[in-house]
Amino acid sequence: MKIWSACALGAALAVASVALGADGKPQYGDFGFDQAGQDLNTRPGDDFFRFANGAWIDKAVIPADKPAMTLRLLAADQTEAHIHEILEAAAAHAEHQPTTVEGKVGAYYKAFMDEAHIEQLGATPLKPLLDEVRAAKDRSALAAYMGRNNYEFGGAVFGVNLDVDLKNPDRYVAYVGQSGLTMPDRDYYLKDDFAKQKAAFESYVATMLGLIGWGDPAGAAKQVVAFETAIANASWAKAQQRDPVAMYNPMSIADLEKLAPGFDWAAYLKANKLGSLASVVVNEKSAFPAIAKVYADTPLETLQAWEAFRIADDAAPFLSKAFVNAHFGFHAKTLTGQAELAARWKRAVHAVSGGDYGAGDRGDYFGTMGWAVGELYTAKYFPPSAKAKITQLVLDLKAAFHARIQKLDWMSPKTKKDALKKLDTYVIKVGYPDKNRDYSKLVITDDDAFGDARRTAELAWDFYVARFNGPVDRGDWGMTPQTNDAYNGALRDIVFPAAILTPPIFDANADPAINYGAAGGVIGHELTHGFDDQGRQFDATGALRDWWAPKDAEIFKARAAMLGAQYSTYEPVPGAKVNGDLTMGENIADLGGLTLALEAYHASLKGKPAPVLGGLTGDQRVFLAWAQAWRGKVKDDFVRRQVVSDPHSPRQYRVNGVVRNIDLWYTTFGVKPGDKLYVEPAKRVHIW
Repeated sequence: MKIWSACALGAALAVASVALGADGKPQYGDFGFDQAGQDLNTRPGDDFFRFANGAWIDKAVIPADKPAMTLRLLAADQTEAHIHEILEAAAAHAEHQPTTVEGKVGAYYKAFMDEAHIEQLGATPLKPLLDEVRAAKDRSALAAYMGRNNYEFGGAVFGVNLDVDLKNPDRYVAYVGQSGLTMPDRDYYLKDDFAKQKAAFESYVATMLGLIGWGDPAGAAKQVVAFETAIANASWAKAQQRDPVAMYNPMSIADLEKLAPGFDWAAYLKANKLGSLASVVVNEKSAFPAIAKVYADTPLETLQAWEAFRIADDAAPFLSKAFVNAHFGFHAKTLTGQAELAARWKRAVHAVSGGDYGAGDRGDYFGTMGWAVGELYTAKYFPPSAKAKITQLVLDLKAAFHARIQKLDWMSPKTKKDALKKLDTYVIKVGYPDKNRDYSKLVITDDDAFGDARRTAELAWDFYVARFNGPVDRGDWGMTPQTNDAYNGALRDIVFPAAILTPPIFDANADPAINYGAAGGVIGHELTHGFDDQGRQFDATGALRDWWAPKDAEIFKARAAMLGAQYSTYEPVPGAKVNGDLTMGENIADLGGLTLALEAYHASLKGKPAPVLGGLTGDQRVFLAWAQAWRGKVKDDFVRRQVVSDPHSPRQYRVNGVVRNIDLWYTTFGVKPGDKLYVEPAKRVHIW
């Protein structure tokens, strides 16, 4: 999201090429764009995504162990291969209970790879946790178990997160939010469109309960699904959760107990190691009483069966084949269309390093040594010189955005002044954190993958609890260096991990127009997030505050609504439409990112004509580079899941939905009235 570099960007890109590029050709095509992957039989004005990528899409085969095939996934595969080499080397020299960072990641990997030992254990590792659930005499005991959800296998009907206080960014605060659903979104429980998936979920619950020896698995599964359906009915939709004002409800613990009686908050918070908390910020406030009532009204034996299932579901990737296969069959095969389970070494890499090691896991960092792996990965594959050059590139882009805000014709001088002040406060973080995470107290053994995951998760949670009452760590990162992604954070920081700075996003040997369109577009996307429909509500200090002139806010909302209305008409697969409200922030950021990338590219030319390469003008290459960055094909089930649970639009609309709102695209590719993507000028959306 930061793409505004104006005149300095071209020089920065050239310098970065010297630092990062090896002598040789770009990865794609002769100058960074794969022209052989185009479908020249498709008019750019009818489907620009296909015009740029159609031939590649027609030939691409989705691997059996993935729900999609994209250029970004190919880049991630390369990172995965690098990490695999690192872990294999570390495992070869790992002691049984090592003391070094390298030794610990090696031993953890070795433990996960010991499939024979894990198979021999079967469900045995779960026994202490399941015995605890069986022994729970009341709902308070179960609430206490749920309180360990941040560092223990299992589920919870409410979740706790420790992060920067949105209204006082100089301190941390505990956020409490709705939870309790196994499937990706409440729609899976409540809409007939997902009846097949819901039926498969009940079967999966019964299978898991059978594997752990729970009484009457089929009957208990029906009750578990009914319980989660009741929670889904009480929960907020994801689009509602995008309103930061509605999601910020500070209250004392006593008031929380009054808001949501029937749930033992004291036991829950104590188990979370937060027993001394005086207050929290409640997210989905109106959902809390209803969820607490569902919990209070549900028979204890159903709650026990649910927690037992959630323990098995959560821990499945670390257990025997029966658990792994059942987990894969539902979370990956049923919900995303993935045909085959990934090879064990790939799952081992993701278990240790972070990532989606089975689709449906609890995220990239629970139970992983991601920061330790990132330390080893960047030491080998991302030298300090590269970090310095890319950092300078991003700073130059930030300067270009500064100039663009000054030229906006719809924003008043006072709001512009505050916007520029906010932009100036952003900190750019590139490659890897300046400070490594401390793993010295972590105990890892080479024969206990299940225990390694638990101990690693607890160490991570202890890290956040320990710093909770101290000053805010401005150097903190929310993504590991090996993550192929980027983000705009609550610390007013723009973070670009090392792994995203590879083709198709950045190629040191590519033509500058390609890097403007892809890397520049992503940089601009992230910076624009600070000014999208959510980000604009935070001021230059990072505080949640309305700093816009009323008229400016009205104009912004009207333009955003126009964009949302466009996206809500898109239907990637029959019966599954894009939710323009859910995807609003990402759509605004995509439009802003590519718009800024174009402006920065023009500034870099310093009045000189752009060269023509492969018969393409400079502007054409910028647009095509953005389209190539999203090149890929995905399974229909993956798309159906995405449109109800993911704030990002499907990839074809990250291209077609953007370009049709940029005036320059029409003249660059000769798009005329009558073309399918044509939007008359008055209805094109221009925000940043």
